[in-house]
Amino acid sequence: VQVVESGGGSVQVGGSLRVACAVSGLPSGGYCMGWFRQAPKKEREDVALLNYYGGTTYSDSVKGRFTISRDNAQNTFYLQMNSLKPEDTGTYYCAVDRTAAWRCLQRGPADFSNWSQGTQVTVSS
Repeated sequence: VQVVESGGGSVQVGGSLRVACAVSGLPSGGYCMGWFRQAPKKEREDVALLNYYGGTTYSDSVKGRFTISRDNAQNTFYLQMNSLKPEDTGTYYCAVDRTAAWRCLQRGPADFSNWSQGTQVTVSS
């Protein structure tokens, strides 16, 4: 399984960014897709999760500002980040794992086995 992330970068407060995650080599079946982030000296945390049937969940800190979505034809999923704040700064990772849809939205970083390389997102005031 290959998980390749692209996007990210630097933006001012209130700006927008989109990160993409291209996945290849997955056998057919139900998968859980997730976006996570890690700030310096902090643990990796959930940002958004998407299950096989399109169900989503978001951390309270990004709810209403970030959107997780996917393009099945391209085997790619995305994180659209709007109204960015300095506290959104960190390294963003995407991950996938074979998980039943009903369990996906309760998963955390330790439950995922296929990770991207990470990309930096910096929000400056």
